[in-house]
Amino acid sequence: MKKIIASTVGLLIAGGMVATNASAVENLFGGYWRTRAFVQDNFDGLDSSSYDRIDNRTRLYYTAKFSDDFKFVNKFEFNSNWGDDDGGDIGADGNTWRVKNSYADFNLGPVNAKVGIMGAVIARGFIFDDDFSAVMLTPGMGSVKVPMFYSRVDDDKFSDIPTPNTDRDLLGIMPVININDNVVVNPYFVYLTGTTEDVLLTSSISLTDGTEVWGPIATNTYYSDTYDVDVWYLGSDFDIKLDPVSLWASLIYNGGTIGDYDVSAFLLAGGVDAGIVHGAIIYASGDDNDADTDINGFVSAPGQSYYWSEIMGLGIFDNRASAGAPGNAISNCFVATAGVTVKPVDKLTLNFDAYWAAANENAALGTSTFDSENELGLELDLKATYALMDNLNLDVVFAYLLSGDATGPEDVMEGGARLSLSF
Repeated sequence: MKKIIASTVGLLIAGGMVATNASAVENLFGGYWRTRAFVQDNFDGLDSSSYDRIDNRTRLYYTAKFSDDFKFVNKFEFNSNWGDDDGGDIGADGNTWRVKNSYADFNLGPVNAKVGIMGAVIARGFIFDDDFSAVMLTPGMGSVKVPMFYSRVDDDKFSDIPTPNTDRDLLGIMPVININDNVVVNPYFVYLTGTTEDVLLTSSISLTDGTEVWGPIATNTYYSDTYDVDVWYLGSDFDIKLDPVSLWASLIYNGGTIGDYDVSAFLLAGGVDAGIVHGAIIYASGDDNDADTDINGFVSAPGQSYYWSEIMGLGIFDNRASAGAPGNAISNCFVATAGVTVKPVDKLTLNFDAYWAAANENAALGTSTFDSENELGLELDLKATYALMDNLNLDVVFAYLLSGDATGPEDVMEGGARLSLSF
C-alpha cells in the first residue's frame, strides 16, 4: 500500500511539474489553405496539349515559444489533386503529410541561431528560395546583421542509380546593412562545393508509336561520370524607398568550375514601383558556345526559385513553364515587364502586367526545334483579387502568351481561380 501511495504521490508531483513546465510554453498556431482550379493550353508550344487540374493545399504552423530568446518552429503540409487516389478521390484518406520546417530558433547573446529544417531567401530567389536542412547563425551589430549558413544539399549515401550520386554542400554569408530608414544593402557570397555524378544513357529503343526512348526503360545500362563542382555567387541586393517611389536592384557574378569547365556568368535585375505603376528588367547570361570549355550561362543554384510571370515564369498555378522559358530557374534570358495595380473598390485589387522575354543565346535553348530565333514572346497577365472576408481571398487569373519562335508556332493560354485562407 505504501508503494501505491508513494507511486501516486510521485505521479502527482511529476504531473504537476509537467503542467508547470507546459504552462510556461506559449503555443502559437497559424496556417495557410488554398484550393485552385486552372487550365493550361499549348504549353509545349504546339497545338496539341491541354491540361486542367483542381488541387488542394493545407499548411499548418506550430511554434512552441519558451521565451523571447528560444522557440521551436514547425510547418507541416499536405496536398491532393481532385480525383487522385491519395486524398483526392471518394473516401479521401490521403497519405500526403510533409514536414516543411522544423527547427530550433534561439539567441545566444547577440547571436541568433537556427538549426534544423528551415526556409531561406537569397538574392530575391535568383540564387535561393526554398527549404533546406541547415544551421544559420546571425550576429546582430546595431543596424547590421550578418546571417551565415551551412547546408548539406545532397549526400551520396542516400541516393541510388538511376538518381545521380552526388555529395554537395552549400554555404554562404549575406550581411543586411540598413544604411538608413530608406536604404538597405544586402551583399552576399554563396558557395556550392562537392562532387556530382552524371548518369549518361547509352542506348535507346523505339516504342510502337515511333517515340525514341533513352536509358533504363531501354536497356538498364548506365555510364557514369563523376566530377568536382566548385561554383560561387558574389553579388548584392539594393532596396531604396523614395516616397512614393521604391527602387530595387540585384547584381550577381557567377564563377567557379564544374569539372573541366570554367564558369563565368552574371545576372542583372532591377525594378521600380511608383504607386499604381511598376516595372522591371532581368538579364541572365547564356552560353554562347556549347563546344568550348567555358560556361557563360548563369548556373541555377540548388534551390533557385524566382517567379516572375504566370506562363513563362510559373506564377500562382506553377504547374510548368511554357516551352523554351526558364520558369523559376532564371538563366539565359532577357525579361522586360511593366504593369499597373489599381483598387477600384475597397475589397478588389486588379493587376495587369505585360512581359516580353527572349533567350540570350540559341545554344542554351537545348530542345527547342522550332526556329533559330530567340524571342519567347509577349505575355499579358490579368489578375483580380477579391477579399471575400477577413483572411479569405479569391484570385481569378487569365494569361495569354503571344508566342515567339523560341516558344513555338502556337500561342499559349492559362486561366484559373484560387481560393486561399491565411491565419
